[in-house]
Amino acid sequence: MTTHDPRRLAWAYLSRVAQGPHRPVVDHAAAHGPESTAEAVQAGGLGERLAVRAHIDTAAADLDHIAALGGRLITPDDDEWPAWRFLGFDGSGLSAGVDTCPPIALWALGTQPVDAVTERSVSIVGTRASSPYGDHVTAEISADLALDGWTIISGAAFGIDAAAHRAALGVEGTTMAVLACGVDRAYPAGHSRLLRQIAARGLVLSEYAPGTTPAKHRFLARNRLVAALGSAVVVVEAGWRSGARNTAAWATKLGRPVLAVPGPVTSPTSTGCHRMIRDGEAVLVSSSHDVVAEAGALGSTEESRPDLFRETDALSETALLIYDALPATGSLSSRELSENSGVPLSKVRASLPVLEMDGFVASDETGWFRVVRG
Repeated sequence: MTTHDPRRLAWAYLSRVAQGPHRPVVDHAAAHGPESTAEAVQAGGLGERLAVRAHIDTAAADLDHIAALGGRLITPDDDEWPAWRFLGFDGSGLSAGVDTCPPIALWALGTQPVDAVTERSVSIVGTRASSPYGDHVTAEISADLALDGWTIISGAAFGIDAAAHRAALGVEGTTMAVLACGVDRAYPAGHSRLLRQIAARGLVLSEYAPGTTPAKHRFLARNRLVAALGSAVVVVEAGWRSGARNTAAWATKLGRPVLAVPGPVTSPTSTGCHRMIRDGEAVLVSSSHDVVAEAGALGSTEESRPDLFRETDALSETALLIYDALPATGSLSSRELSENSGVPLSKVRASLPVLEMDGFVASDETGWFRVVRG
Protein backbone atom coordinates (compact mmCIF):
# COMPACT_ATOMS: atom_id res chain seq x y z
CA MET A 1 0.00 0.00 0.00
CA THR A 2 1.25 3.48 -0.90
CA THR A 3 2.50 5.74 1.86
CA HIS A 4 0.70 9.06 1.52
CA ASP A 5 1.62 12.53 2.70
CA PRO A 6 -0.33 13.30 5.93
CA ARG A 7 -1.52 16.63 4.58
CA ARG A 8 -2.94 15.03 1.42
CA LEU A 9 -4.55 12.32 3.53
CA ALA A 10 -6.22 15.08 5.55
CA TRP A 11 -7.63 16.71 2.42
CA ALA A 12 -8.97 13.34 1.21
CA TYR A 13 -10.51 12.68 4.62
CA LEU A 14 -12.24 16.07 4.68
CA SER A 15 -13.59 15.56 1.16
CA ARG A 16 -15.07 12.18 2.13
CA VAL A 17 -16.54 13.31 5.45
CA ALA A 18 -18.03 16.59 4.19
CA GLN A 19 -19.62 15.00 1.08
CA GLY A 20 -19.75 18.24 -0.85
CA PRO A 21 -19.54 21.96 -0.11
CA HIS A 22 -19.05 22.92 3.52
CA ARG A 23 -18.12 26.52 4.32
CA PRO A 24 -16.88 25.90 7.90
CA VAL A 25 -14.47 23.23 6.66
CA VAL A 26 -13.20 25.42 3.80
CA ASP A 27 -12.68 28.41 6.08
CA HIS A 28 -11.03 26.38 8.85
CA ALA A 29 -8.69 24.67 6.39
CA ALA A 30 -7.71 28.00 4.82
CA ALA A 31 -6.88 29.43 8.24
CA HIS A 32 -5.38 26.42 10.02
CA GLY A 33 -4.57 23.79 7.39
CA PRO A 34 -6.25 20.48 6.55
CA GLU A 35 -4.66 18.42 9.32
CA SER A 36 -5.88 20.77 12.05
CA THR A 37 -9.30 20.83 10.39
CA ALA A 38 -9.46 17.03 10.32
CA GLU A 39 -8.69 17.00 14.04
CA ALA A 40 -11.44 19.58 14.65
CA VAL A 41 -13.94 17.43 12.74
CA GLN A 42 -13.00 14.35 14.75
CA ALA A 43 -13.40 16.34 17.97
CA GLY A 44 -16.90 17.42 16.95
CA GLY A 45 -15.90 21.06 16.69
CA LEU A 46 -17.27 21.80 13.22
CA GLY A 47 -20.91 20.88 13.57
CA GLU A 48 -23.22 17.93 14.06
CA ARG A 49 -23.44 17.09 10.36
CA LEU A 50 -19.74 16.30 10.30
CA ALA A 51 -19.60 14.77 13.76
CA VAL A 52 -21.88 11.88 12.73
CA ARG A 53 -19.53 11.05 9.84
CA ALA A 54 -16.22 11.83 11.53
CA HIS A 55 -15.41 8.14 12.01
CA ILE A 56 -15.41 7.50 8.24
CA ASP A 57 -11.76 7.56 7.28
CA THR A 58 -11.12 5.98 3.89
CA ALA A 59 -8.57 8.56 2.81
CA ALA A 60 -5.71 6.17 2.03
CA ALA A 61 -8.01 3.78 0.15
CA ASP A 62 -9.56 6.67 -1.80
CA LEU A 63 -6.14 7.97 -2.84
CA ASP A 64 -5.03 4.48 -3.87
CA HIS A 65 -8.25 3.99 -5.83
CA ILE A 66 -8.01 7.26 -7.75
CA ALA A 67 -4.34 6.59 -8.52
CA ALA A 68 -5.22 3.11 -9.86
CA LEU A 69 -7.71 4.79 -12.22
CA GLY A 70 -4.98 7.10 -13.48
CA GLY A 71 -6.48 10.08 -11.68
CA ARG A 72 -5.54 12.32 -8.79
CA LEU A 73 -6.74 14.43 -5.90
CA ILE A 74 -6.28 18.17 -6.45
CA THR A 75 -6.17 20.40 -3.37
CA PRO A 76 -5.69 24.11 -2.61
CA ASP A 77 -2.03 23.22 -1.96
CA ASP A 78 -1.47 22.27 -5.60
CA ASP A 79 -0.22 24.62 -8.31
CA GLU A 80 -3.06 23.62 -10.64
CA TRP A 81 -5.79 24.57 -8.13
CA PRO A 82 -7.97 27.14 -9.99
CA ALA A 83 -8.02 29.57 -7.06
CA TRP A 84 -8.86 32.64 -9.13
CA ARG A 85 -11.93 30.91 -10.56
CA PHE A 86 -13.24 30.47 -7.02
CA LEU A 87 -12.72 34.05 -5.89
CA GLY A 88 -16.37 34.83 -6.65
CA PHE A 89 -17.40 32.74 -3.65
CA ASP A 90 -15.98 35.50 -1.46
CA GLY A 91 -18.03 38.19 -3.22
CA SER A 92 -20.81 40.27 -1.73
CA GLY A 93 -23.45 38.75 -4.02
CA LEU A 94 -23.59 35.53 -2.00
CA SER A 95 -25.57 34.98 1.16
CA ALA A 96 -23.96 33.08 4.01
CA GLY A 97 -24.58 29.37 3.61
CA VAL A 98 -22.86 26.03 3.89
CA ASP A 99 -22.79 25.63 0.08
CA THR A 100 -21.65 29.14 -0.89
CA CYS A 101 -18.01 28.17 -0.96
CA PRO A 102 -15.35 26.61 -3.17
CA PRO A 103 -14.89 22.84 -3.09
CA ILE A 104 -12.76 21.36 -0.33
CA ALA A 105 -10.80 19.40 -2.94
CA LEU A 106 -11.29 18.07 -6.46
CA TRP A 107 -10.97 14.50 -7.74
CA ALA A 108 -9.92 14.30 -11.38
CA LEU A 109 -9.47 11.92 -14.28
CA GLY A 110 -7.34 13.27 -17.12
CA THR A 111 -3.82 14.61 -17.32
CA GLN A 112 -4.37 18.28 -18.07
CA PRO A 113 -4.00 20.80 -15.21
CA VAL A 114 -7.27 22.32 -14.04
CA ASP A 115 -5.95 25.88 -14.04
CA ALA A 116 -4.80 25.55 -17.66
CA VAL A 117 -8.05 23.92 -18.81
CA THR A 118 -10.15 26.67 -17.24
CA GLU A 119 -8.03 29.62 -18.34
CA ARG A 120 -10.28 30.17 -21.40
CA SER A 121 -13.48 28.28 -20.76
CA VAL A 122 -17.22 28.53 -21.33
CA SER A 123 -19.89 26.49 -19.57
CA ILE A 124 -22.72 25.27 -21.80
CA VAL A 125 -25.82 23.74 -20.21
CA GLY A 126 -29.42 22.95 -21.07
CA THR A 127 -32.23 20.47 -20.96
CA ARG A 128 -31.79 16.70 -21.00
CA ALA A 129 -34.76 16.43 -23.39
CA SER A 130 -33.15 18.48 -26.13
CA SER A 131 -34.65 18.96 -29.59
CA PRO A 132 -32.79 18.54 -32.89
CA TYR A 133 -32.65 22.35 -33.03
CA GLY A 134 -31.04 22.55 -29.60
CA ASP A 135 -28.52 19.83 -30.42
CA HIS A 136 -27.61 21.57 -33.68
CA VAL A 137 -27.14 25.03 -32.16
CA THR A 138 -25.17 23.58 -29.23
CA ALA A 139 -22.88 21.66 -31.58
CA GLU A 140 -22.20 24.73 -33.71
CA ILE A 141 -21.42 27.03 -30.79
CA SER A 142 -19.36 24.44 -28.91
CA ALA A 143 -17.33 23.37 -31.95
CA ASP A 144 -16.58 26.95 -32.97
CA LEU A 145 -15.47 27.86 -29.44
CA ALA A 146 -13.36 24.70 -29.10
CA LEU A 147 -11.66 25.36 -32.44
CA ASP A 148 -10.79 28.82 -31.14
CA GLY A 149 -9.10 27.33 -28.07
CA TRP A 150 -11.92 27.60 -25.53
CA THR A 151 -12.57 24.72 -23.15
CA ILE A 152 -16.19 23.54 -23.14
CA ILE A 153 -17.48 22.77 -19.64
CA SER A 154 -20.69 20.90 -18.93
CA GLY A 155 -22.19 18.21 -16.73
CA ALA A 156 -22.11 15.10 -18.98
CA ALA A 157 -25.91 14.67 -18.83
CA PHE A 158 -28.07 13.59 -21.74
CA GLY A 159 -29.24 16.30 -24.13
CA ILE A 160 -27.48 19.64 -24.38
CA ASP A 161 -24.58 18.64 -22.08
CA ALA A 162 -23.72 15.65 -24.25
CA ALA A 163 -24.04 17.67 -27.47
CA ALA A 164 -21.60 20.26 -26.11
CA HIS A 165 -19.02 17.67 -25.04
CA ARG A 166 -19.28 15.69 -28.28
CA ALA A 167 -18.93 18.79 -30.47
CA ALA A 168 -15.73 19.80 -28.69
CA LEU A 169 -14.35 16.27 -28.99
CA GLY A 170 -15.36 16.18 -32.65
CA VAL A 171 -13.02 19.06 -33.49
CA GLU A 172 -10.28 17.71 -31.19
CA GLY A 173 -10.89 20.49 -28.71
CA THR A 174 -10.74 20.42 -24.92
CA THR A 175 -13.77 19.69 -22.80
CA MET A 176 -14.40 19.11 -19.11
CA ALA A 177 -17.23 17.26 -17.37
CA VAL A 178 -18.15 18.18 -13.80
CA LEU A 179 -19.97 15.32 -12.07
CA ALA A 180 -22.39 15.09 -9.16
CA CYS A 181 -20.90 11.75 -8.10
CA GLY A 182 -17.49 10.14 -7.83
CA VAL A 183 -15.39 10.25 -11.00
CA ASP A 184 -15.17 6.46 -10.89
CA ARG A 185 -18.91 6.20 -11.53
CA ALA A 186 -20.23 6.66 -15.07
CA TYR A 187 -23.39 8.73 -14.72
CA PRO A 188 -25.48 8.45 -16.69
CA ALA A 189 -24.38 4.88 -17.39
CA GLY A 190 -24.99 5.38 -21.10
CA HIS A 191 -22.19 7.96 -21.15
CA SER A 192 -19.38 5.72 -19.89
CA ARG A 193 -17.62 5.85 -23.27
CA LEU A 194 -18.18 9.60 -23.58
CA LEU A 195 -16.67 10.17 -20.14
CA ARG A 196 -13.59 8.14 -21.09
CA GLN A 197 -13.19 10.29 -24.19
CA ILE A 198 -13.55 13.48 -22.14
CA ALA A 199 -10.88 12.31 -19.69
CA ALA A 200 -8.57 11.56 -22.62
CA ARG A 201 -9.02 15.04 -24.17
CA GLY A 202 -9.60 17.13 -21.05
CA LEU A 203 -10.84 16.39 -17.54
CA VAL A 204 -13.58 14.62 -15.63
CA LEU A 205 -13.90 16.43 -12.33
CA SER A 206 -15.86 16.10 -9.07
CA GLU A 207 -15.70 17.41 -5.53
CA TYR A 208 -17.13 14.08 -4.36
CA ALA A 209 -14.86 11.26 -3.27
CA PRO A 210 -14.69 8.06 -5.36
CA GLY A 211 -17.71 5.82 -5.04
CA THR A 212 -20.14 8.64 -4.13
CA THR A 213 -23.50 8.08 -5.77
CA PRO A 214 -25.46 10.83 -7.55
CA ALA A 215 -28.29 12.56 -5.66
CA LYS A 216 -30.52 15.56 -6.36
CA HIS A 217 -28.78 17.85 -3.86
CA ARG A 218 -25.43 16.91 -5.36
CA PHE A 219 -26.53 18.03 -8.81
CA LEU A 220 -27.55 21.40 -7.37
CA ALA A 221 -24.18 21.73 -5.62
CA ARG A 222 -22.37 20.60 -8.78
CA ASN A 223 -24.05 23.40 -10.73
CA ARG A 224 -22.16 26.05 -8.76
CA LEU A 225 -18.86 24.53 -9.94
CA VAL A 226 -20.00 24.42 -13.57
CA ALA A 227 -20.78 28.13 -13.22
CA ALA A 228 -17.58 29.01 -11.36
CA LEU A 229 -15.15 27.24 -13.67
CA GLY A 230 -16.30 29.01 -16.84
CA SER A 231 -15.93 32.62 -18.00
CA ALA A 232 -19.63 32.59 -18.88
CA VAL A 233 -22.63 30.26 -18.78
CA VAL A 234 -24.53 29.64 -22.00
CA VAL A 235 -28.01 28.12 -21.68
CA VAL A 236 -29.31 26.31 -24.78
CA GLU A 237 -32.85 25.06 -24.33
CA ALA A 238 -34.18 25.08 -20.80
CA GLY A 239 -37.71 24.40 -19.65
CA TRP A 240 -39.70 26.66 -17.34
CA ARG A 241 -38.25 24.78 -14.36
CA SER A 242 -34.79 23.60 -15.23
CA GLY A 243 -31.52 22.65 -13.59
CA ALA A 244 -29.81 24.75 -16.24
CA ARG A 245 -31.52 27.82 -14.77
CA ASN A 246 -30.05 26.88 -11.39
CA THR A 247 -26.59 26.94 -12.98
CA ALA A 248 -27.42 30.34 -14.51
CA ALA A 249 -28.48 31.64 -11.09
CA TRP A 250 -25.14 30.56 -9.66
CA ALA A 251 -23.35 32.31 -12.51
CA THR A 252 -25.12 35.56 -11.65
CA LYS A 253 -24.14 35.23 -7.99
CA LEU A 254 -20.53 34.58 -8.96
CA GLY A 255 -20.33 37.50 -11.37
CA ARG A 256 -20.27 35.45 -14.58
CA PRO A 257 -22.19 36.57 -17.70
CA VAL A 258 -25.33 34.51 -18.32
CA LEU A 259 -26.15 33.97 -21.99
CA ALA A 260 -29.19 32.27 -23.50
CA VAL A 261 -29.98 31.01 -26.98
CA PRO A 262 -33.54 31.75 -28.15
CA GLY A 263 -35.63 29.02 -29.71
CA PRO A 264 -38.94 28.79 -31.56
CA VAL A 265 -41.67 30.60 -29.62
CA THR A 266 -43.74 27.43 -29.75
CA SER A 267 -41.04 25.22 -28.24
CA PRO A 268 -41.55 24.18 -24.59
CA THR A 269 -37.83 23.37 -24.33
CA SER A 270 -36.95 27.05 -24.83
CA THR A 271 -39.43 28.64 -22.41
CA GLY A 272 -36.74 28.95 -19.73
CA CYS A 273 -34.35 30.70 -22.11
CA HIS A 274 -37.06 33.08 -23.30
CA ARG A 275 -38.02 33.88 -19.72
CA MET A 276 -34.41 34.65 -18.75
CA ILE A 277 -33.97 36.91 -21.78
CA ARG A 278 -37.32 38.68 -21.18
CA ASP A 279 -36.60 39.25 -17.48
CA GLY A 280 -33.08 40.52 -18.11
CA GLU A 281 -31.47 37.51 -16.45
CA ALA A 282 -29.56 36.57 -19.61
CA VAL A 283 -28.15 38.15 -22.75
CA LEU A 284 -29.43 36.78 -26.05
CA VAL A 285 -26.75 35.02 -28.10
CA SER A 286 -26.95 33.06 -31.32
CA SER A 287 -23.36 32.22 -32.22
CA SER A 288 -19.90 31.66 -30.79
CA HIS A 289 -19.00 35.23 -31.77
CA ASP A 290 -21.76 36.52 -29.50
CA VAL A 291 -20.50 34.31 -26.68
CA VAL A 292 -16.90 35.51 -26.98
CA ALA A 293 -18.04 39.14 -27.13
CA GLU A 294 -19.76 38.70 -23.77
CA ALA A 295 -17.33 36.31 -22.07
CA GLY A 296 -14.13 38.03 -23.14
CA ALA A 297 -10.72 36.45 -22.85
CA LEU A 298 -11.06 36.27 -19.07
CA GLY A 299 -14.75 36.89 -18.53
CA SER A 300 -14.34 40.68 -18.55
CA THR A 301 -17.48 42.75 -18.11
CA GLU A 302 -15.82 46.08 -18.91
CA GLU A 303 -18.06 46.86 -21.86
CA SER A 304 -21.28 46.31 -19.93
CA ARG A 305 -20.31 48.15 -16.76
CA PRO A 306 -22.15 51.48 -16.39
CA ASP A 307 -19.94 54.57 -16.16
CA LEU A 308 -21.46 55.52 -12.81
CA PHE A 309 -19.73 52.51 -11.23
CA ARG A 310 -16.17 52.71 -10.01
CA GLU A 311 -13.81 50.28 -11.70
CA THR A 312 -13.11 48.59 -8.36
CA ASP A 313 -16.84 47.78 -7.96
CA ALA A 314 -16.21 44.76 -10.18
CA LEU A 315 -13.73 43.28 -7.70
CA SER A 316 -14.68 40.56 -5.26
CA GLU A 317 -14.56 41.38 -1.57
CA THR A 318 -11.23 39.56 -1.19
CA ALA A 319 -9.64 41.26 -4.21
CA LEU A 320 -10.82 44.67 -3.00
CA LEU A 321 -9.30 44.10 0.46
CA ILE A 322 -5.97 43.27 -1.17
CA TYR A 323 -6.12 46.22 -3.57
CA ASP A 324 -7.01 48.64 -0.77
CA ALA A 325 -4.07 47.34 1.29
CA LEU A 326 -1.62 48.59 -1.35
CA PRO A 327 -0.16 52.03 -0.67
CA ALA A 328 -0.76 54.93 -3.06
CA THR A 329 2.97 54.88 -3.76
CA GLY A 330 5.54 52.17 -3.18
CA SER A 331 5.16 48.41 -3.16
CA LEU A 332 4.55 45.52 -0.78
CA SER A 333 5.37 41.81 -0.78
CA SER A 334 2.63 39.18 -0.82
CA ARG A 335 3.20 38.47 2.84
CA GLU A 336 2.97 42.16 3.75
CA LEU A 337 -0.26 42.42 1.78
CA SER A 338 -1.63 39.43 3.69
CA GLU A 339 -0.79 41.08 6.99
CA ASN A 340 -2.20 44.47 5.97
CA SER A 341 -5.41 43.14 4.43
CA GLY A 342 -6.14 40.27 6.82
CA VAL A 343 -6.51 37.94 3.82
CA PRO A 344 -4.75 34.53 4.09
CA LEU A 345 -1.48 34.42 2.17
CA SER A 346 -2.74 31.65 -0.16
CA LYS A 347 -5.68 33.81 -1.25
CA VAL A 348 -3.44 36.85 -1.69
CA ARG A 349 -1.17 34.86 -4.00
CA ALA A 350 -4.17 33.58 -5.96
CA SER A 351 -5.77 37.03 -6.28
CA LEU A 352 -2.74 39.08 -7.33
CA PRO A 353 -2.37 37.53 -10.82
CA VAL A 354 -6.06 38.22 -11.48
CA LEU A 355 -5.69 41.83 -10.34
CA GLU A 356 -2.63 42.09 -12.57
CA MET A 357 -4.45 40.70 -15.61
CA ASP A 358 -7.31 43.13 -15.01
CA GLY A 359 -4.83 46.01 -14.91
CA PHE A 360 -5.18 46.98 -11.25
CA VAL A 361 -1.71 45.99 -10.03
CA ALA A 362 1.75 45.17 -11.33
CA SER A 363 4.97 43.84 -9.82
CA ASP A 364 8.71 44.28 -10.02
CA GLU A 365 11.70 43.24 -7.94
CA THR A 366 10.44 45.35 -5.01
CA GLY A 367 6.99 43.73 -4.82
CA TRP A 368 3.42 44.57 -5.85
CA PHE A 369 2.16 48.10 -6.53
CA ARG A 370 -0.95 49.85 -7.80
CA VAL A 371 -1.29 50.70 -11.50
CA VAL A 372 -2.42 54.21 -12.34
CA ARG A 373 -5.43 53.66 -14.59
CA GLY A 374 -6.29 56.29 -17.14
